Amino acid sequence: MNFDYNEEQQLLADSVRRFLAKDYDFETRRSIVASDAGWSAEAWATLAEMGVTGLPLPAEFGGFGGGAVDLMGVMEAFGEALLVEPYLATMLAARLVARAGNEAQKKALLPQVVEGRLRLALAHGERGARYNLAQVKTEAKAAAGGWELSGEKVVVLGAPLAERLVVSARSAKGVSLFLVERSAARLKTYRTLDQMRASDVALKSVRVGADALLGREGEALALIEEATDFATALVCAEAVGAMKFACDTTLEYLKTRKQFGVPIGTFQALQHRMVDMYVAQEQARSMACLACSKVDSPADYGKDRASAVNDRSRSVSAAKIKIADNCRLISQESVQLHGGMGMTDEMKVSHAFRRLTMIAQQFGDAEHHLARFASLSL
Repeated sequence: MNFDYNEEQQLLADSVRRFLAKDYDFETRRSIVASDAGWSAEAWATLAEMGVTGLPLPAEFGGFGGGAVDLMGVMEAFGEALLVEPYLATMLAARLVARAGNEAQKKALLPQVVEGRLRLALAHGERGARYNLAQVKTEAKAAAGGWELSGEKVVVLGAPLAERLVVSARSAKGVSLFLVERSAARLKTYRTLDQMRASDVALKSVRVGADALLGREGEALALIEEATDFATALVCAEAVGAMKFACDTTLEYLKTRKQFGVPIGTFQALQHRMVDMYVAQEQARSMACLACSKVDSPADYGKDRASAVNDRSRSVSAAKIKIADNCRLISQESVQLHGGMGMTDEMKVSHAFRRLTMIAQQFGDAEHHLARFASLSL
């Protein structure tokens, strides 16, 4: 496998990295996190101008038709900067609109997402589901001229920043997807451990029109699984960027912090721990490449769709297992090698620790994906 980006991918990643270094440094990020909004409209507009919000969306709606591999460099840059804007949440929901929506829905929503004028979020997870995508208790009942939705979704990342929600609900024929205005739901909003904004979303007899149904009734589960695998591959790439920052800043600290009159990086025991961190980072990069390439290329299996889906899911789970383990190793080692100051809010490495800890859990922890990998391998 070729692990190098092509010229266009590298140029975009470098452009995003330069923008983040100049206009999204750690102090700027801290002010954004502390603000009431919890995100930066200016940063979002700049990302849209750079084409990042349109990169994975279809060309016929203003996007560039890119895949997860095209986004890897961008996601790594986001991981290094610890970006808190709702990019992944919007792209996950937009992918479902692109895959399930009818022509009118796509024309109404996707160009706005591409231009940075619309943010979306997927409201799917429910209390007690434990990463089981098929567990959907929210109900969708046919009502006069449309649907009535009732239920609760929990830890919906990006929900308080989104104008529209893509909500999963169980109708008479199975799991379906619906477009819901954020204002129609009751949101309990909070910050997550890594300082993202999320909400618990309560739907109490929310009425939506017939045109709110995305795709065919009862056929959404496979689409949700595919979109979640896509998002999992991207969050693996983001983890690589956060790991890189943690490794680089820890190495710099070992070179400058002195004890007994010499840099602590000269101590062999600490050198060994630093090497373990870099090995873990490179392993994570390899697995992220595998996951992103697999979610981009199911057609390799021709007409055998079941084999393609199975291979995609196994590869994504294998990547998430390794990356979740390495997130824990690198985040904990980086903090420990910084000493007590590594846990202070003023140090960016402590925020990288939080983000890596959350990535290890996002879209399924190592134990969940180990069980999933085993079941798909039978």
